[in-house]
Amino acid sequence: MVPLPISTTSTIFPVKILNGKSNFVSIRHKLITFLKCSSSIKHITQIHAQILVSGLLSDPFLARELIRLCSLSSSTKCLSYARLMVEHAEISPPSPWNILIRGFASNDSPREALRVYLGMRQQGISPNEHTYPFVLKSCAALAVLRQGRQVHGEVCKFGLECNVYVQNALISFYGSCKKILNACKVFDGMSMRTVVSWNAVLTACIENLRLADGIGYFVEMRNCRFEPDQTTMVILLSTCVELGNLSLGKWVHSQVIQRGMVLNCQLGTALVDMYAKCGAVRCATFVFDQMGERNVWTWSAMILGLAQHGFANEALQLFLNMMENTSVRPNYVTFLGVLCACSHAGLVDEGYKYFHKMQYVHGIKPMMVHYGAMADILGRAGRLVEAYCLITRIPIEADSVVWRTLLSACNIHDIEDKSGLGSEVLKRLLELEPRRGGNFVMVANMYAEAGMWEKAAKMRRDMKNKGVKKIAGESCVELGGSVYKFYSGNDSRDDYEDTFHMLDDLSLHMKMVNEL
Repeated sequence: MVPLPISTTSTIFPVKILNGKSNFVSIRHKLITFLKCSSSIKHITQIHAQILVSGLLSDPFLARELIRLCSLSSSTKCLSYARLMVEHAEISPPSPWNILIRGFASNDSPREALRVYLGMRQQGISPNEHTYPFVLKSCAALAVLRQGRQVHGEVCKFGLECNVYVQNALISFYGSCKKILNACKVFDGMSMRTVVSWNAVLTACIENLRLADGIGYFVEMRNCRFEPDQTTMVILLSTCVELGNLSLGKWVHSQVIQRGMVLNCQLGTALVDMYAKCGAVRCATFVFDQMGERNVWTWSAMILGLAQHGFANEALQLFLNMMENTSVRPNYVTFLGVLCACSHAGLVDEGYKYFHKMQYVHGIKPMMVHYGAMADILGRAGRLVEAYCLITRIPIEADSVVWRTLLSACNIHDIEDKSGLGSEVLKRLLELEPRRGGNFVMVANMYAEAGMWEKAAKMRRDMKNKGVKKIAGESCVELGGSVYKFYSGNDSRDDYEDTFHMLDDLSLHMKMVNEL
């Protein structure tokens, strides 16, 4: 370490330890004690000054502790100061660099973490097994595949490719970069695995929608006699959400209970989210009420779940309860749920009120989904021109989902397109998605329902001339724990005939009930 320009005004620690009669051991012991008691960066700078004056610049433990406190401690964190100490050190082992890289990677500054790693390599310092997990974590956060592959090469160069911590980080990195085959290759080549290894490959599969592979790895994990932990259960619950498989979600919940797992905030929130998104709102509410600790994501999952399944008033009441009776502050997902509730309840003025509060009271910048929710509120209320003006005033270009939301509203409230708004919306939509058949079909159906057969036929011809095909409709049915998919126009399964006969019987039964 070399001297840095440090202000030592308003001394907190007694200077008497620097008495020439005191030996270095005594001084070092007292400095270590002061480091343990430090609670601010001001304390750290004063202790650093004492170290400089006392001639303990080259003590590796004191240097590492200073850097650790500046990099990782919440009360004394100052990454810029830690960086100065690391980069100006006369003799620097990899440990201080590793701590600094970890500090930046854990502080949502992955780019700075990679710059520190580059500086470490430029100074000729050899990394070790503690360096690469956080370097790869930074590459994953930035989704920089090329740089990550280069780091993987250096891992092999330094003979660390068989280290389990490095391998876990490689799996997560490749999964984040959508290179699932590379992630699975690293995992399959591991000679030793931990629960973290299994969780990493499960996460990689689920995030890349390789759901069957994810379930397969979980089965293999159990066959290898690894016990799943709470993180494993959270990952499995996200799989249930993607599959829409409520039975599997209930099984995961039963395993949580059977294994006596503590329902912490993360696991509880995952259960609430799973039940809400799978339509079991009562189960979601039950889990929510059982949780001792809830964070903003827990509240948001419950509010959004209620809003999306028609319990708009309950969602808004829950939001008010959160605001009035807890210290939890809403985030962008919370307000998405609130706006969704306003849309389902037809509360236009309240929607505007919450949209304004989100921006100017809570300082949350609206995302495209929030503008889409506002367009849906106005569209459902028949205020089409107002919705159109809102969309055209969005600071960034509106995406196809927002325009399609407005087009659906036009299909309901202006079916004959007397205002010409539907045609204008369709024009904007086709500029964004010229090859999406669903847009053409939606407008053709709108014309057909209004009896405008020529326009409907023209829309169909345009669709045919451009070679645009409509994607077949898909529906799912869960039966006996399995999910069966049905595609429109596809009756290739042997048992479809019986299914159609049953549907005809049900249809006839409903007609008879209505006539009674």
